[in-house]
Amino acid sequence: MPINKITPTKRAKAAIATVLAGISAGSYAIYDRYSPSGKMDPAVVLAVEKAIIPWEGLALKSHWDPFAKIWDICYGETKGIGPGMTRTKQECKDMLLRRVYSDFQQPILKCSPNLANAPVSVRASMISGAYNFGVGAWCRSTAKARVEGGQWRAACEAQTAFNRAGRQIVRGLVNRREMGDAQRIGEAELCVSGL
Repeated sequence: MPINKITPTKRAKAAIATVLAGISAGSYAIYDRYSPSGKMDPAVVLAVEKAIIPWEGLALKSHWDPFAKIWDICYGETKGIGPGMTRTKQECKDMLLRRVYSDFQQPILKCSPNLANAPVSVRASMISGAYNFGVGAWCRSTAKARVEGGQWRAACEAQTAFNRAGRQIVRGLVNRREMGDAQRIGEAELCVSGL
């Protein structure tokens, strides 16, 4: 269960509205090329733009993540990454969009078919969580069970349990999973703001 009270916020509601309006206006057309249908799920756009990019940050040179004990680059990419690697900003964005769709959104939809029926904010939050702590963990989680039961708010709150690294609660993960910080929207905050 969350450490802090989870409530909808104006900034999260505005973020949802901005992304949906941007999709309608064609501002996120770059995303469409990563979807076989030619039209990306708005939840992927919302997750990437308002949750993943702000929390992961951009690193154009690979660096060691002491919490995860792995090399990463770009927006937290770890697959095939080692010391001394570099990428351009465009390569990072392409890698992120491709991976979020194919390696995170699609697998969690397979393990949780009812996720497709969830509000866009719930889908986006679950995608962001899976990107950060892994598809396998998400597919075994209480959040997934709550999604399958159509309990959207309970799913938003259940995902806040992923707030540890090395068995210790980490303040940054609490912020990311719950109500964010001064600059970034938290996943649960985003999640409940679209209900």
